[in-house]
Amino acid sequence: MPSFDEVLKEAGEFGRFQKRVFFLLCQTGITFSFLFASVVFLGQAPDNYWCRIPGAAELSERCGWTLEEERNFTVLPLHLGNGSSSGECERLDVVWDTSISCASPLSHYGNLSAHNLLLATCHDNWVYKQPHSSITSEYNLVCGNAWMLDLSQAVLNLGFLAGAFTLGYAADRYGRILIYLLSCLGVGICGIIVAFAPNFTVFLIFRFLQGVFGKGTWMTCYVIVTEIVGSDQRIIGIAIQIFFTLGIMILPGIAYLVPTWQGIQLAISLPNFLFLLYYWVVPESPRWLLTRRKGEKALKIMHNIAKHNGKYLSPHYSEITVSNEEVSNPSFLDLVRTPRMRRNTLILMYAWFTSALIYQGLVMRLGIVGGNLYLDFFISGAVELPAAFLILVTIDRIGRRLPFGISNIVAGIACLITAFLPEDIPWLKTMVATLGRLGITMAFEIVYLVNIELYPTTLRNFGVSLCSSLCDLGGIIAPFLLFRLAAIWLELPLIIFSILAVVCGLLVLLLPETKGISLPETVEDVEQLS
Repeated sequence: MPSFDEVLKEAGEFGRFQKRVFFLLCQTGITFSFLFASVVFLGQAPDNYWCRIPGAAELSERCGWTLEEERNFTVLPLHLGNGSSSGECERLDVVWDTSISCASPLSHYGNLSAHNLLLATCHDNWVYKQPHSSITSEYNLVCGNAWMLDLSQAVLNLGFLAGAFTLGYAADRYGRILIYLLSCLGVGICGIIVAFAPNFTVFLIFRFLQGVFGKGTWMTCYVIVTEIVGSDQRIIGIAIQIFFTLGIMILPGIAYLVPTWQGIQLAISLPNFLFLLYYWVVPESPRWLLTRRKGEKALKIMHNIAKHNGKYLSPHYSEITVSNEEVSNPSFLDLVRTPRMRRNTLILMYAWFTSALIYQGLVMRLGIVGGNLYLDFFISGAVELPAAFLILVTIDRIGRRLPFGISNIVAGIACLITAFLPEDIPWLKTMVATLGRLGITMAFEIVYLVNIELYPTTLRNFGVSLCSSLCDLGGIIAPFLLFRLAAIWLELPLIIFSILAVVCGLLVLLLPETKGISLPETVEDVEQLS
């Protein structure tokens, strides 16, 4: 009986059928990037807000004040009496009642000079000029509550983490396309609920669930694409990353055109429902079907692939070799039971963690600089495009391992140099930091491909999902590590990033080279890789 790779070669390794499936599934990269980075625009800091004095709303209505007039009566005395107070996180410790004059409300309290200003910390009574522009103004995530915005992103990454375990396992047990479609449905429904969440608790719960399902769409589409092409075409998985980058570049345009956070949330969530149409055009992975002893279904799909590719399968292809490995539900022990599987798993877990921590850290550090948020975000996405093209040019010529290691080491060295460059030559500092961003983006994209190529079919989706869960852990830690260390010394996070990246670059050189090798079907195949 022929093997799957022999049948695939005759049916076409990257013909019209695979190109169509590839293009369709690549759209998932765009929507996933929207979810991944949307907090930057959903949580924009409000431009103009202040803390309202108790009773001010009633007095403002009675006196017919505009918001600007109320703000002047509230904030102006703070500016005059205490130049360091902006009126955003503290207010005058007074209460306005019916006895207060509309013309001069503060005269009731005597001389409020710089020496006798009584101030109170604001807890929940803020007024925003644009109250629905972001979740920050919607749920009062300012001043003492500002950490809750970081929590919203941490909760999303926790969802990614949970999705990596649960949906990665489910895709290996119940099928790639089923879990992909259910995940798309889940992302869309949860995204709508997030947009209309009545309070921050509901927002967090469904943002977590959106993260769970979002990770299901991203990882499963990646595995499907990789499993239906030949070994010489698997670098198309890198091309999916280009669509992720395109999403990063499109997102600021959506945010610029849509004035409210609810509108942005709906705009990035609703497209997921369109992916449900893939039920009729994207088949189940035939590799997975073979591992579940469903050879007839796999062969039927292969005949369909050959037909669309203008090929014809020989009549003697009436059966395909089915893995002799006993089909069982995957577990973490399967990934560390044998020596080379254990080495690969531990190195890949560290590589995922490092790539995510440094990538998100550098993105957020760019935001600290300030400037035009929409333009800066677009440019930061455009910087990632050369990374994918560099990989596509080099990875099939010199292999996976060397570019993987070098990109990490370059990123580490660039971070270290950036940390010690003087501030009076900003162009050089920006150029070197951009080189670091380019290096870590390459590393982040290569780890996807290498991870898939180093696991057998029976464990592939589970293995990729488990290892990539360390990416989500890095995403949870990144904002806290960046901002806490930057408070000590602005460049201290870059020192940590450089150490992590260089160590990662050296470790990945210990992984086997997978250029031109068929995807392993069993654990024994992995153990034979050198």
